[in-house]
Amino acid sequence: MSEEERDLIEFKWLDSKPIGSDTVVFRLEDGATVKIKVDVDKAGVAVNYTNPDGSPHYHVNTSLKVTVIPPKRRYYLPRSQVAPAIVPKKKRRDIVV
Repeated sequence: MSEEERDLIEFKWLDSKPIGSDTVVFRLEDGATVKIKVDVDKAGVAVNYTNPDGSPHYHVNTSLKVTVIPPKRRYYLPRSQVAPAIVPKKKRRDIVV
């Protein structure tokens, strides 16, 4: 085994699932609502390394999604970002007598 290979820590990929809700909701003093969603992107446990106290060594990547809903529950977009409504054309029917 080369020195480069000895320097690598191998991890066993672990599946994860939330035990409770994956979203925490806070109400701010001004009435706004803050929602924070947590997701575990990748989790693993080392197979060739342990912590100094002998416990397993875990590697976990997470991501957060933060949404703030203002108290008046309104938002604005420039007109240039709103697609124009498409009105379907009426089909013309020919009547044969």
